[in-house]
Amino acid sequence: MTWPRVARAQQPTKVYRIFWVSTESQPDPFLDGFREGLRKQGYAEGKDVVLELHYAAGDPDALRQVISALKRGNVDLAVSSGPATRALVDVTEVPVLFALSGDPVELGIVKSLGQPGGNFTGTSFLSLELAGKRVQLLKDIFPKLRTLAVLSNTDHPGEPSEWRTTQQTTHALGMDPIYVPFFGAREFDKALEAASKVRADAMLVFPDAVTMARRTKLAEFAISERLPSMFGWSEYCDAGGLMSYGANQRATYVWLATYADRILHGEKPANLPVERPTKFELAVNLRTARTLGVEGAISSILFRANKVIE
Repeated sequence: MTWPRVARAQQPTKVYRIFWVSTESQPDPFLDGFREGLRKQGYAEGKDVVLELHYAAGDPDALRQVISALKRGNVDLAVSSGPATRALVDVTEVPVLFALSGDPVELGIVKSLGQPGGNFTGTSFLSLELAGKRVQLLKDIFPKLRTLAVLSNTDHPGEPSEWRTTQQTTHALGMDPIYVPFFGAREFDKALEAASKVRADAMLVFPDAVTMARRTKLAEFAISERLPSMFGWSEYCDAGGLMSYGANQRATYVWLATYADRILHGEKPANLPVERPTKFELAVNLRTARTLGVEGAISSILFRANKVIE
């Protein structure tokens, strides 16, 4: 009577295979966060979980090949980082976890945030409340601010809503928003050229994968134009941007591992709500403030900052 129990105990632990898809360049900071989350859930990489890492930074053909490999492989779960999620839309064979800067409903990968209804779930960084808060912070620090250049990638699900909220907030605060739209990476340089001609008092950049990948260039542009800049994630400040307000991306990927654990143990993505971060951080780059000569103005919010780059 004890044999079945002994036999089961001697059976090897299942090794889960997780297919990681990213358009980031290596080393991938988000992967480090996800790995940390897996460890917190009790997984030992190489023992009971294997991460298959696939990167296609700026190469659509390579990304298509990665997706083909995913469809052919024996995979328990796929995790997509950034715009790689869009390329996974037609994947139905495996559960997919995502961390998306835009609107997953508009992208068409879930039916609703509360009831995804398919094989996709995860988290969305899109928050219209944050869009207005970033404008408000700029106005608090620079009360004489009148003209705000707003750089936005229109090839981004949820972008119209973010722009509409930004317009409403700027008008309510007596500011004039100058919209500088661009469609994807190929129009990015033209957008910077256009922004240099609008004679703005400050610059706001919507967070998404395209601007994230070019955060250093954006920071250098803002400094060269003598523009105080506001971004969505602290990584922009690490690259030289003046300020950011938004979710901690690494912490979000740590959290994403909790959903990975639940899916690997049998729960369906269709029933796991798409979450949105509830904790946000204000980051300030003091080096940039000194370069722009606005250190005095920035000092008024340092007590509120979660991250100060000296």
